[in-house]
Amino acid sequence: MPITDPEKREVVRKALLEMTICRKCYARNPPNATKCRRCRSTRLRPKRRERAG
Repeated sequence: MPITDPEKREVVRKALLEMTICRKCYARNPPNATKCRRCRSTRLRPKRRERAG
């Protein structure tokens, strides 16, 4: 069931796509994180927003 309400769509987009991923343990972190919450590594990348393929 697609979300048609623009406000709800923005909330879902932020919750699912705006985050950083640890390159060492692949944990999801907040978008403004500087260290991983799990392994304390500083090797973070933004989550991909488009499908690679």
